[in-house]
Amino acid sequence: MAVEVLGTPLALSNQNPTRRISRTIWLLPPLLVLAGLVVYPLVLVAGESFSGGFATWREVIGSVEFRDALVRTVQIAVCSTIGCLLVGTFLAVVISFVPFPGARVISGLVDAMLALPSFLVALSFTFIYGSAGVLGSLVGDSGFLTTPWAVILAEITFYTPFVMRPLLGAMAQIPRVQLDVAASLGGGPWRVLRQVVLPEVKPALAAGGGLTLLLTLNEFGIVLFLGARDTTTLPMLVHTKGIVMFDYPGACVIAVVQVLLSIGLYVALRAALTRQGGGRAALD
Repeated sequence: MAVEVLGTPLALSNQNPTRRISRTIWLLPPLLVLAGLVVYPLVLVAGESFSGGFATWREVIGSVEFRDALVRTVQIAVCSTIGCLLVGTFLAVVISFVPFPGARVISGLVDAMLALPSFLVALSFTFIYGSAGVLGSLVGDSGFLTTPWAVILAEITFYTPFVMRPLLGAMAQIPRVQLDVAASLGGGPWRVLRQVVLPEVKPALAAGGGLTLLLTLNEFGIVLFLGARDTTTLPMLVHTKGIVMFDYPGACVIAVVQVLLSIGLYVALRAALTRQGGGRAALD
């Protein structure tokens, strides 16, 4: 018995190096794929941005068009995210707590919207607000499609489901008994929503808003398809520099800034969600 007891740790210790080697072997393929598909292209872009030395960086960062594009990108992303949070929260509350026929169908349509490409929204806007569109033929060509507000409205339309989906899942987990008790204690619908529902779904709301902010910050298809005037964002500026002007070092500088901005925002959101609790599960 003593030999068996003493021999067990020895056997386990002999197996540990084998298990470590096995885990390392299984870890290598995804790391190699990640390095080849993600890290290597980013290294090439970063290297190209320094092909002209720091002079290219000083020229691009110091230009007025870069600063205007950066400000416009942040403005559109923030406004679109706020709109998505307001519309998404309202629709999620209605679908979850206001019984009506077809609620399950609408919930399924929300999932279907997540699979659609963003340019379809911009295309539909041309048939609604364009000069030959439904509203355009009634009120005339107001030039709405060529304004930043058209881009913001299109992004709200497309990205609202990214806020609704986690909210619908979080609201489905709220016990109905908790809502009934709050209502029986004299809480009206707005008070129950403010003091019971919203605190429960706060992590999901933050996760959906953070994801939407990251996506709208890098949105390219909607801005390109609408072709709005004075709506040059950082992704559009990368396209203009690289494809139209053939200024590859300048385009790579802007691309590196865009990547650093997205990574910095992601890290800040992760830190904020982690402090609130449940942040890891929310963004992962």
